[in-house]
Amino acid sequence: MRIVLLGCPGAGKGTQAKILCQKYGIAHIATGDILRAEIAAKSSIGEQVSDYLKRGMLVSDDIMIAMVSKKLDASKSGWLLDGFPRTLEQAQALDAYLRKNAQKIDKVFYLAMKESAVVNRLSSRRSCSECNEVYSLSTRPPKKEGICDTCGKAVVQREDDSEATVRKRLMVYEDLTRPLVSYYRHEYEFHEIDGARDATAVTLELCTVIDGAGSSRSVA
Repeated sequence: MRIVLLGCPGAGKGTQAKILCQKYGIAHIATGDILRAEIAAKSSIGEQVSDYLKRGMLVSDDIMIAMVSKKLDASKSGWLLDGFPRTLEQAQALDAYLRKNAQKIDKVFYLAMKESAVVNRLSSRRSCSECNEVYSLSTRPPKKEGICDTCGKAVVQREDDSEATVRKRLMVYEDLTRPLVSYYRHEYEFHEIDGARDATAVTLELCTVIDGAGSSRSVA
């Protein structure tokens, strides 16, 4: 099974991706995690990535394509792409990779949200500085303020989750990433799902579509 999960920053892609990958036994290829690992390692790529993120910009296509291709090569039993592709150029590069390897995308999901809901969700998001566990001050705060429930390390607001940066990220998304919705809507089995709802309801709808028991709000 090969799935592409689309949505603006804060739409819940990471949360849903982890659940689906565990349920269906496929690899979770999350570009955000890959990039943060490079930053933590202080690699040359990590330094470039850090500069992009501080400015609320997307990482260059060349860097993203190279990193994702390595992950795809290692994921023979299926995968879910979370955070990639983010531009038409990346989508075309992915299509070229799949043709070369005699593979195809089975389903594309788009988690739709309004800008105001995204800003509220992301500005209240906090992440563990050690294990990357994600919390929400409004819906799922850590049991002890500022401390991760899982590993006991500090829970912080990521720089790219500040309100100013979130709004900049959404502007970039509208300019560069949203055209992917139109592209995938016409090229693949496409399902648009309301990402503003409770995470459990979103998961149920995603699984219903994957299991073939419903059609969601699908446009093929």
